[in-house]
Amino acid sequence: MLYFFFFLCSSCCCSSSSSSSSSSVLFSKTYAIMVDCPPLYYLDHRKKTPPNLHSLAALQDERAPSLHPINTNPGLHSAHAKQQFFHNKMAKLCAGLCLLLGALAFLAIAAPGSSSFVERQGTQFVLDGSPYLFNGFNSYWMMTVASQPAERAKVSQVLGEAATAGLTVCRTWAFSDGGDGALQISPGVYDERVFQGLDFVVSEAQSHGVRLILSLVNNYKDFGGRAQYVQWASNAGVAVSGEDDFYTNPVVKGYYKNHVQRVLTRINTITNVAYKDDPTIMAWELINEPRCQADYSGKTVNAWVQEMASYTKSLDSKHMLEIGMEGFYGDSMPEKKQYNPGYQVGTDFITSNLIDEIDFATIHAYPDVWLAAQDDASQTAFAQRWTWSHWDDATKILKKPLVLAEFGLSKKDPSYTENLRDVYINAICTDIYNLARSGGGSLSGGLVWQVMAEGMESYYDGYEIVLSQDPSTDAVLMRQSRAMSVLAHTMSKPAGGQIGHADEAAAREQDDGVAHGARLHGLHLRHVHARDGKRRSHP
Repeated sequence: MLYFFFFLCSSCCCSSSSSSSSSSVLFSKTYAIMVDCPPLYYLDHRKKTPPNLHSLAALQDERAPSLHPINTNPGLHSAHAKQQFFHNKMAKLCAGLCLLLGALAFLAIAAPGSSSFVERQGTQFVLDGSPYLFNGFNSYWMMTVASQPAERAKVSQVLGEAATAGLTVCRTWAFSDGGDGALQISPGVYDERVFQGLDFVVSEAQSHGVRLILSLVNNYKDFGGRAQYVQWASNAGVAVSGEDDFYTNPVVKGYYKNHVQRVLTRINTITNVAYKDDPTIMAWELINEPRCQADYSGKTVNAWVQEMASYTKSLDSKHMLEIGMEGFYGDSMPEKKQYNPGYQVGTDFITSNLIDEIDFATIHAYPDVWLAAQDDASQTAFAQRWTWSHWDDATKILKKPLVLAEFGLSKKDPSYTENLRDVYINAICTDIYNLARSGGGSLSGGLVWQVMAEGMESYYDGYEIVLSQDPSTDAVLMRQSRAMSVLAHTMSKPAGGQIGHADEAAAREQDDGVAHGARLHGLHLRHVHARDGKRRSHP
């Protein structure tokens, strides 16, 4: 229907003789606003000033300039001038209708979602046979908060506001191991109250049309993590030497497999649907940010990923699976190490993501932490190489989709301003859009860290975005959601698992000559560890 309307508008604007040529050009520019738009705010960002988030001008870039004003001069007497006036007015009307239809297309993504599973075909995600791109968010805290029925309104608020902003994917924890409020109190022993909190999260996400990526364990000690699993084994008399035994000790691996089995086969007490059968869940994540100091080559983690990926898929072949990696390269392709920030963390992005059971790759991007001693220009150059390199790998080597699964800007930085955060998020979103467009959807979406509800000050980590209280950031995210939704609609359906190709208008290269990563230039970035508010440093 959308394309049919575009055809009618084009015919209407071009139905006359040469006097209509300007109207035809005008319509083509309006079409560019609706279909060939990146996040739609390049011009402001290149000026290094925050976009005017409340102006229709923010919907336009240099390739889709402002519509020429209609000539309302009452002195129009010639037939030619009257004809020109008529066609300009019709073009303006068509432009407005196109924008309205684009808004309706955007609103469609906020409606309750399809009952189908999101799947992978080649380097694309697909839903009901059509390309699936998204803009999303992290909210790790949802299960913990929802385990207290009196606090569940916070989960509902975030999911509702996120859906309104077009944020259709949420990454959150399906783990909390040991300690107060734990889901898994001890190996194989679970708190039903907390599990019912996760039931509520899944059910509520479904009602808001939001899909979930559920992570199954933490690399860090927050919420238990690898350290808790190893400690449980030690308490049981198993000889262990450190946290990295998580990847190799048979007893510890058995604990983890048991947790995977309990979560995947859980019957939701609200929906009565097993998690492994629920399309609300988009994917499982094996571990949040795996690292291994005992083996920097990546081989130890890779062996663990192969074993656990095979086991997970044996339980659930319907859902997609990803590892949860940050993107560090290992020893399998030494030439790729040049893209690392000067060190390794014990993972191999290429080898592990080539595992057949892994459906898509993820990266996280915190160059200011990984290269803390370098200046902003060097950090910016690294960020450009990091994003591009992994997109190139996903497209040419892995032949799988890529998701930028964590990015954000902390309020704890001394130089923080809300405008700076908006510009930074804008820049990351722009990169995601550009690479999604030029790669046929291979960079399929991004997840900002992180969205919270009102009244959650005790959970604040510096990155909190409360959409109802941060309207400018909400607007940036909403525009990205709209851009990704429109882009998905202009891409052809995958054929035989091959990469779909964007419509001609959406696929053409940017004509402003600005490299996709250059929009990060000059930004002063700071990142504080999202779990405990302390800076991370490399080993």
